[in-house]
Amino acid sequence: MGSSFGKIFKIHTYGESHGPALGVVIEGCPAGLTIDKSFIQTELDRRKPGQSKITTQRREADEFEVLSGVFEGKSTGTPISILIRNEDQKSKDYSHIADKFRPSHADYTFQAKYGIRDYRGGGRSSARETVARVAAGAIAKLLLKHYGITCQSYVSQVGALKLEKDYTQLDLSKTEDNILRCPDPEMAEAMISLIDETRKKRDTIGGIITGVIKGTPAGLGEPVFDKLHAELGKAMLSINAVKGFEYGSGFDGVKLNGSAHNDAFYQEGNEVKTRTNHSGGVQGGISNGQDIYFNVAFKPVATIMMDQESINEDGDSVTVSGKGRHDPCVVPRAVPIVEAMSALVIADYLLISKANRL
Repeated sequence: MGSSFGKIFKIHTYGESHGPALGVVIEGCPAGLTIDKSFIQTELDRRKPGQSKITTQRREADEFEVLSGVFEGKSTGTPISILIRNEDQKSKDYSHIADKFRPSHADYTFQAKYGIRDYRGGGRSSARETVARVAAGAIAKLLLKHYGITCQSYVSQVGALKLEKDYTQLDLSKTEDNILRCPDPEMAEAMISLIDETRKKRDTIGGIITGVIKGTPAGLGEPVFDKLHAELGKAMLSINAVKGFEYGSGFDGVKLNGSAHNDAFYQEGNEVKTRTNHSGGVQGGISNGQDIYFNVAFKPVATIMMDQESINEDGDSVTVSGKGRHDPCVVPRAVPIVEAMSALVIADYLLISKANRL
């Protein structure tokens, strides 16, 4: 249970952080889509560990194998299965916490739910699981590209350092120009320095990723429980370490009166547009054709290289010592994950929309 996402464009992920492999099965991908393997690998490379001094030094090539659903470079309409093998597991790094509950980890809750847990890197609760999502998201991006839809994300905050410019003031093509994935070079350098200082102190720090979806047609989403923004929120909150989601004006919208917050409609040629976009491209749970934008808040990584007080499975007080290879801040590597989950949501609702009307 809980390893599937989507309704028509549906994925099912499997595997553990320190198992032989991870993977994903994708159902509902239309037949005839060109599957660009080099693009999929590029997306996986953006997420993989060992990229820079501000990411975990676990070394994984994250090369993938397509086991089914693709023939002569195109999707066949049958389930697409993708496998990514683990190569650099160091399970001995976790033997010291085999019976201990690490603070703010899923150790205790997994034990409470299942009565058993894979303590090696957290098993299914590890962010290593997101490699499967990025692989599936890459195929969703290829589908969306066919319809002129793009999903982009960038780091907009690390700790107290916040990029005050909104996405319309930035050149998002520069996001990949630095190891942080922030399109503002000066702020990126400051954020990189903050993460590196935090790492040297054997601590961790959180941050925010801003997502932008362009080209979405009006009419995607459902009016009641499956609102488009609700599904985006679910998608983002399912990512490891995420603590918050807001779209459009978000929490800042409460500071405005309705007269200032309302997005006035106007016609431009054959297109309906709005003069402002406080709605974040979604009204009544349905896309209105404007840019969809949102923020995703990530907590500081729970594993810190310091001694912490906790308990073991018997309830005895113990000291938990941080070991292994971990990110001092997750946001640089989480950018492609946010994009992948965005693409999966939009691809799913795009296919659902085709069944809504003649």
